[in-house]
Amino acid sequence: MNILSIFVLIPLLMLFGLWLSRDIKQIRAVMVTGASALLVSAVGLCIAYLHARAGGATDEMLFRADTVWYPALNIHYSVGVDGISVAMLLLSAIIVFTGTFASWRMAPLTKEFFLWFTLLSLGVFGFFISIDLFTMFMFYEIALIPMYLLIGVWGSGRKEYAAMKLTLMLMGGSAFLLIGILGIYYGSGGTTMNLLEIAALHNIPVGQQYIWFPLTFLGFGVLGALFPFHTWSPDGHASAPTAVSMLHAGVLMKLGGYGCFRIAMFLMPEAAQQLGWIFIVLTGISVVYGAFSACVQTDLKYINAYSSVSHCGLVLFAILMMNQTATTGAVLQMLSHGLMTALFFALIGMIYGRTHTRDIRELSGLMKIMPFLAVGYVIAGLANLGLPGFSGFIAEMTIFNGAFQHADTFHRVWTIIACCSIVITAVYILRVVGKILYGNVTNKHYLTLTDATWDERIAVVILIACVAGLGLAPMWMSSMISDSVSRFLSF
Repeated sequence: MNILSIFVLIPLLMLFGLWLSRDIKQIRAVMVTGASALLVSAVGLCIAYLHARAGGATDEMLFRADTVWYPALNIHYSVGVDGISVAMLLLSAIIVFTGTFASWRMAPLTKEFFLWFTLLSLGVFGFFISIDLFTMFMFYEIALIPMYLLIGVWGSGRKEYAAMKLTLMLMGGSAFLLIGILGIYYGSGGTTMNLLEIAALHNIPVGQQYIWFPLTFLGFGVLGALFPFHTWSPDGHASAPTAVSMLHAGVLMKLGGYGCFRIAMFLMPEAAQQLGWIFIVLTGISVVYGAFSACVQTDLKYINAYSSVSHCGLVLFAILMMNQTATTGAVLQMLSHGLMTALFFALIGMIYGRTHTRDIRELSGLMKIMPFLAVGYVIAGLANLGLPGFSGFIAEMTIFNGAFQHADTFHRVWTIIACCSIVITAVYILRVVGKILYGNVTNKHYLTLTDATWDERIAVVILIACVAGLGLAPMWMSSMISDSVSRFLSF
């Protein structure tokens, strides 16, 4: 069996194990075992990939496998990874592992919740290992569908509205995406759906690229919170349960940026060069608009949700720069934001579970009551605003450095506009930290609350270690990503 198929097989076995489980102990045992196996597999794959590259492997994608699935349309189960895919698989495994502990006491319908959570994970892992257009789209849809039930059943607030809005907008993006994929397939001759083979042929007519590129970029961009199609994101994040918010913002939104780079930019570079300026404007607006919107929110989840719109907009903005430095920064930003926002949503869920409110006007003095969670929130905030030593600084500085390498006025003006988000981010992060963590405890009921439990501490410590580790020692990840970026940009 191909090593990459493990990332599909393990979630399938987890689904089977959950279906057979009869009590909460068995459910937890299945989830911990499966999540641990995924994390160990991701770390092992990362080591194997680095070893293969150090040994002189020159293929664009390693550990490839190909099996005919539907001959009539040349659909294959084709898998393979490069440094970008490996980084995304590692991120996904970390979020699934920590999300399991963040949902340790999930109730009611615990079994059903973890079934849908695992199915969502299956779609994410399958998407990142696929190099066949149809297979990628299939796993993409598998990742989106469970969100409706996870939010609509286990969410809070206006959960039915948020679930319906999210599903309809993402399905709309999927419609554009499907049209774009079919256009790429038939535009390249209708002989293969393999990404590498289509790129090698390089025979999609430029006139058709001008049609399929906007549709494909827009289809993936909806999931990446591209302005003005971002409005599903804050409502979805705010209503989702903790682990779903972690996986949604930490991993699922990365499918948008990954797809834009892997399919839209890679297969249609001429159209990307000519039409990219349109999306540079839209992503630049996303970056600044998301940051400003976060400043005026009073709900902790909405603050982090609009922050995600800003940071994910920065990913798409960097990809459109079409140079190695900025694109490397985009992948680092996907990693950094995935870890930071998962940490934020985990902490917000833990605070909400104790105080039963996310309104910053009702929270004060939490540092005295729950110091572990408060310190974790401070660290997450410092990473989010780009403090040196954390992952956010490395990612954002790489992006802005690469974006400013363009000597023309248009690119530099929009780079400066995007840079303004750094200051705005600092404003809302420091405002929230000062408001909810320091000062006097205004609600005496909070004095009876407890700090984080052992399962919550596991999730928080692992995420903090990853955020700090990527910030303090980024070169091993950066070099792996940069090598893969250079191979794709050479096309």
